[in-house]
Amino acid sequence: MSTGESGVRARFGDWGIAVGVTVALLVTGLSGQRSATDLAVLGYVLLTVGGLALGARRRAPVAVLAVTGLCAVGYQAAGFDVPAVAYLFAVYAAVRAGHRTATVAASVAMLALLPLAALASGPHDTGEAFAQARGALEIAWLVAAGAAGEALRQAERRADEAERTREETARRRADEERLRIARELHDSLTHQISVIKVQAEAAVHVARRRGEQVPPSLLAIQEAVREASRELRATLEALRGDDTTPPRGIDDVPELVEWARTFGLDVTLTIEGQRHDVPAAVDRTVYRIVQESLTNVARHADAATASVRIDCRPDALTLRVDDDGKATPATAPVPGLGLLGMRERVTALGGRLRAGPRTEGGFTVQAELPVDRTS
Repeated sequence: MSTGESGVRARFGDWGIAVGVTVALLVTGLSGQRSATDLAVLGYVLLTVGGLALGARRRAPVAVLAVTGLCAVGYQAAGFDVPAVAYLFAVYAAVRAGHRTATVAASVAMLALLPLAALASGPHDTGEAFAQARGALEIAWLVAAGAAGEALRQAERRADEAERTREETARRRADEERLRIARELHDSLTHQISVIKVQAEAAVHVARRRGEQVPPSLLAIQEAVREASRELRATLEALRGDDTTPPRGIDDVPELVEWARTFGLDVTLTIEGQRHDVPAAVDRTVYRIVQESLTNVARHADAATASVRIDCRPDALTLRVDDDGKATPATAPVPGLGLLGMRERVTALGGRLRAGPRTEGGFTVQAELPVDRTS
C-alpha cells in the first residue's frame, strides 16, 4: 500500500471515529437528566463540536485536546451530565504524538474545572458537584488513555529505530560492495590500461625522434587510452565515495566530437535549448549515449560522416546520433553491451531509446529523456 493510500484511509478512520463519538455524545445528552437551564442548544452544539474535533486529532493533537476539553467543561456547565469521551480520545492522540507535558497540564486543568462547571449547571452542593465531575472524567480512564497513547508511541519509535538500523546496514553493505568492486576494477584493469598507455606513448616518442610521421591511428590510441584512464579513475573514485570532480555532461560532448574526428570521421554537432536546466542524471546519460554511439561508429560502422543533435525542450530532452555507415535493415547488427547499457540508462530515467539501421543506410540512435525540473 502506498503512503498516499494509507494517509487517505487514516483520515477516513479518524472521521469515522469522530462521527461515532459525536453520535454517542448526542444520544447520551438526549437521554440523560439535565439541570433546568436555558442552555440546551448551546449544550448540543458543544457536544457536536467536541466530537467532530476528533477528525483533526492527527494533524493538530494539542488543539484538539484543548477544544474537546473546553467543550466538555462547557456542556457540563450547560447542564449535560455526559462523560468526556471525546477528551479521552484527544488525550490518547496527544500522548501518542509526544505532547505529554501539554496533556498533563490540560488534564489537571480539566480535573479542576469540571467540578466548577457542575456547580454552575444547577443547585448542587460541593459533594454532588465532585461526584458529577468524577462521573464525567474518571481518573482511571484518563490514565488508561494516556498510557495507551504512550505505549503506541514507544512501539512506533522502536519500529522507526529498527527501520533506520536496517537502512544503515543496507548502506554499509552497499559501501562495502562498492569498495570491493573498486578493488577488483583497479586490480584487473588499471595495470592493463597503464601498459597500453606506456607502449602507445613510447611508440609516439620513438617515431618523433626518428623524424617519422606519427600514424593518426597511433595518436588516436594514445588519446583513447588517456581518456580511458581518466574514466576509470573517476569510476573508482565514485565507487569509493571520494569523487570530487564534476561528472561529464552535455558541455563535454564537443570533446567527444573532437575525439571522433581524430579517427577521420566527419562529425557535426547541434545543441539547442537551455542546457543549464537539464537535471544531472539526464546530463550524464546524454554524455554516455553520445560517447558509446560515436565509439561504435568509429570502430564498427565504416562510416565517413556522423551527426549529433541534442534538443533540450522544457519537458524532455531528445538526442539523435546518425551515421552513413554500412548498416542496413537487412544486415542489422546484434545489440552488444554498449546498446544494452544505453537502453538501461534511458529506461531508468523513464525515457525511450530507439537504435537500429536506417532505410537509406547507416545507423541511428535516438533517445528521449523526460526532464523533471523539480528534481
